[in-house]
Amino acid sequence: MRLATIRTAGGTRAVRVDADGAVELGHDDLGDLLRLPHWRTEAAQAAGPRHDLAGLDYAPPVPRPEKVFCVGLNYRQHILEMGRELPEHPTLFAKFARALVGAGDPVVLPAGSTEVDWEAELGVVVGTELRHATPEQAREGIAGYTVVNDVTARDFQYRTLQWLQGKTFESSTPVGPWLVTAEPDDGPTRHELTCIVDGELMQKADTGDLVFDPVSLVMYLSQIITLVPGDLIATGTPGGVGHARKPPRYLVEGSEIVTAIEGIGECRNVCRAGPSPETR
Repeated sequence: MRLATIRTAGGTRAVRVDADGAVELGHDDLGDLLRLPHWRTEAAQAAGPRHDLAGLDYAPPVPRPEKVFCVGLNYRQHILEMGRELPEHPTLFAKFARALVGAGDPVVLPAGSTEVDWEAELGVVVGTELRHATPEQAREGIAGYTVVNDVTARDFQYRTLQWLQGKTFESSTPVGPWLVTAEPDDGPTRHELTCIVDGELMQKADTGDLVFDPVSLVMYLSQIITLVPGDLIATGTPGGVGHARKPPRYLVEGSEIVTAIEGIGECRNVCRAGPSPETR
């Protein structure tokens, strides 16, 4: 199933996106739905008001996740081509919900940054409460997958050894357009991931190249803190980012970013300049 949160004149609505329309699920957003113990059955059987697919305005699938975890250095080929050893443990940082935008929303370029970069990523959405999860529990606890672009202000990121300040600028991180549900008996995910900037292919990778796959990440994170329905995990980006190019290349006002994952979906976002402190 494809499950999404759309914006309507009456507010946001959780929907199931079918081939011939979007069906409301009786909840304001997917975060509300995922907190139900039998959310898969409810989503599959829902027969609420319908919306035409054309013109749907997608919010992030879970607009206000309790936690957004991100993983760095997680593609084998990219790590090895950089001359580094594969990590023993995931490199983790976080974002806040206000950083998230929908699949067609503008990406707001941070005021004061001249080095804004793209990072196409597979997103994992948690579907049940998990603490110290076993492999089986972690696999069953994944609600599904979505598309993420971890847009990053490199000049802010590298001001210190801590990356957070470059990673969570407001309205900078596209997510969506929907959640593609995972069945508990699904095997490892292998999907082609691409990022196209202004019509030029910048990133292309197979998500099977992840060092730490979704199940491993869910297990690891659940050792640290209880994961809850709606939590989002951005699993890391492959090579091809702008900062590593020679000369470096960055996003500017008007840049279009198309982030796609085969079998999951596509985000298409145009960058616009954020307000400067003087204009607020």
